[in-house]
Amino acid sequence: MLKKISTLGCGFLSMAALHAQTDTTKKAVPATTLTYSVDAYYRYDFNDAPASVANPTNNLTSFTNSKNSFELGMASVRADHSFGKIAATADLGFGRRAEEFSYNDGQSPSKNGFLTLAVIKQAYLSYAPSSAVKFTIGKWATHVGYELLDAYANRNYSMSYGFSYGPFFHTGLKADISLGGKSAIMIGVANPTDNSTTTSPSKVALAQFSTGTKDDKLKAFLNFQGGDGFSQFDLVLNGVVSSKFGINYDGTIKTVKIAGTNKSWSSNALYFNYDPTSKFGLTLRGEYFDDKKAVAGVGTSIFQTTLSGNIHLDNLTIIPEFRLDNAKDNTFFKGSGAATKTDASFILAAVYKF
Repeated sequence: MLKKISTLGCGFLSMAALHAQTDTTKKAVPATTLTYSVDAYYRYDFNDAPASVANPTNNLTSFTNSKNSFELGMASVRADHSFGKIAATADLGFGRRAEEFSYNDGQSPSKNGFLTLAVIKQAYLSYAPSSAVKFTIGKWATHVGYELLDAYANRNYSMSYGFSYGPFFHTGLKADISLGGKSAIMIGVANPTDNSTTTSPSKVALAQFSTGTKDDKLKAFLNFQGGDGFSQFDLVLNGVVSSKFGINYDGTIKTVKIAGTNKSWSSNALYFNYDPTSKFGLTLRGEYFDDKKAVAGVGTSIFQTTLSGNIHLDNLTIIPEFRLDNAKDNTFFKGSGAATKTDASFILAAVYKF
């Protein structure tokens, strides 16, 4: 299942995890679920570019913008509470991931100087008048794409270009509607993308259509966001080949009107997941990111390949990861300071969920 639906509760299919429990008298009683996580990592860049160059870390994606250093990722606590037809989620994060995720919110400190908005990853209320309809208001992680903010919800530790250039989250109102069987739609309206608060009158339209086969071996999610001068379409496919092997696809294209001309960036990523045992798995991610028109600010096309191991020790997951980025132009830097088209890096990450 698309993880942005099942893990973060951004779609209709997550309702099963938030249903109200009942006692012997059939009266609804409160149900609360708490989730905690913490992650840390070490990233080594084989090019080892000097600090004097434009991009000394040789990193152009989210959350791992460091070089040859031990780093904290994020400490997170999430509470999901439901009572009858009403539910609420409060999801807080502290660290690099949370700050980069809510990058706009960090510019608006409260009166006491604490960046409270940046700490709030998600905060939303839901009301389900029937089993087929649910309304949600607040801030939630985007439905667009395959990868997620929380490290424990991804098999690769570093992020794709498609994820990194957004969107991250939406603040607004949405409705999730079941169409029967495996199909559902979501429609919504939100603030400008990645803004918890705004003075702009502009709003963004949101939509999703999801469906799948009866045996859940193939699922599809067609996602959309669009507003004043931009639109983005995204397709996610989840395929289960066997109990040990799965394939996922995420393709997205964002079009922006610049000086009266439409220009786009796009990403196409494939994820091959192999789990020979319950204690060990491998994920190979291949992505082609095209930003030759500099819409996302990169200004070239890049093919990245990432191989990640997942070593499971109870609630702890160790992720050794090797990544190779190949650009069409000289985008990265060598240790000498000379520009180059290729960069290789290694990450050793530890992720704990409890």
